[in-house]
Amino acid sequence: MPTPNAWNLAASSLADVKAAPKPNVVVLPLGATEPHNLHLPYGTDTYQVVTLGERACQKASGHGAGVWMLPPIPFGTETNLMDFPMTINLNPSTMGKIVGDVIESLDRHGVKKLVLLNGHGGNDLKWILREWYGRTGVQIFICHWFRMIGDIRKDVLDCLEGDHADELETSMMLHLRPDLVTMDKADAGTMRAPIFEALKRGWVEYSRPWEVLTTNSGAGDPRQSTAEKGATIAEAFIDRFSAFLVELSQAEVDANFPLEAQ
Repeated sequence: MPTPNAWNLAASSLADVKAAPKPNVVVLPLGATEPHNLHLPYGTDTYQVVTLGERACQKASGHGAGVWMLPPIPFGTETNLMDFPMTINLNPSTMGKIVGDVIESLDRHGVKKLVLLNGHGGNDLKWILREWYGRTGVQIFICHWFRMIGDIRKDVLDCLEGDHADELETSMMLHLRPDLVTMDKADAGTMRAPIFEALKRGWVEYSRPWEVLTTNSGAGDPRQSTAEKGATIAEAFIDRFSAFLVELSQAEVDANFPLEAQ
């Protein structure tokens, strides 16, 4: 008999995999190894995306989805955080090669649908979808978990400014891994504004120099974070993402996929 965690490839044996139906959907979590202010661990992005992915895949599996979750990639693109000690960087081209090898592996095993579940803001992955479009039989999607709950965060959090080790990420970690959070070390996460109006308005983009932009790598005030806020946001994400996985698992890959028939 398959193990109770038949949706979790890392926890499954060859006997489990042989006994289980071939998955309709595979989820690949993408994390990072980088500083998160003074109060959160370097593995914050990975801890969050793995736990959220596990809970969503388990829920989707319980609703009949043929879904498997792969082990995470714990490193991300960190070129603009390398002045902080022990930040581990994968250049975008390297990330593309790693994900590409995973895609080819899944294609060989007959997997038709892959979801990249991203937990790191520095992972700009849309180009990977474009590069691999039509090259294999694998249909590829990206979900940035923090974007899926954008509307929820406005109703739950007190401080909406910032995007790194802020109230959102800190509340999530207080819910998911409180043993790794030291709130007495959290500072306000001050960010410096750019000198150009076009950058302030988002008309022009640039790679933000985090050692100059922030104090202690924090962008956003985490001091009003609570585990209860994190639980509310986590459950909203799990509900939405698991529902997508069920729908994706049930959908047929045809000439119109993933669009409606004409």
